Amino acid sequence: MNIWQKFLLMTICLTTLAGAQAGVVIGGTRLVYDGNKKESSLTLSNPDKNPFLIQSWVDMPEGSSGKAPFIITPPIFRLDGGQDNILRVIATNANLPGDKESLFWINIKSIPSTEAKENTLQIAVKTRIKLFYRPAGLEGGVTEAAAKLKWQRSGKSLQVSNSSPYYLTFFNVKLNGVELKETGMVAPFSSTTLTLPAASGGMLSWQIINDYGGASPVLNATL
Repeated sequence: MNIWQKFLLMTICLTTLAGAQAGVVIGGTRLVYDGNKKESSLTLSNPDKNPFLIQSWVDMPEGSSGKAPFIITPPIFRLDGGQDNILRVIATNANLPGDKESLFWINIKSIPSTEAKENTLQIAVKTRIKLFYRPAGLEGGVTEAAAKLKWQRSGKSLQVSNSSPYYLTFFNVKLNGVELKETGMVAPFSSTTLTLPAASGGMLSWQIINDYGGASPVLNATL
């Protein structure tokens, strides 16, 4: 391959990548459904010039069977360029635990228009975000619950226990300034085990993701 062929290939790749980056913007990384309300909502925006077909639905968490007790309206619609729309999430079944949060997944598939364009890549993108159903009457909140986490080290393992009714998703967990990998989240009234970078103690710090998708204040403990 000569230098001009390489230049042409690079130009096409960059043009294709730039076209693939445009798309629908979802107004949040998670949705907290307040049990006191009849519905919750999520905003979608299309900053592109071209329309998208939007399809949305709610799934049960991994390992669970059955149909999720929520509907999304509208379930499918066209979102034109430069336009916004609102997805309304409505609970259809009240038989959810009243003493803790329940976790589900919102799926949003954005399908671009089929109009042929030169040097562009048309890709249907599916995004999944967490849907937390929060029943009425729970005490405290996720930030307060994060401060009450209990940590216990055993060799290269670190167990974290959550005595609260909230799902706590970690933004980061660090031991002596070194960030742990694959921290994930800990379910209500449950424990999970993390892998330490070394079998040693020291200063532990952590942050969780709040209801708005941001990071909580840094919390500290000594192992």
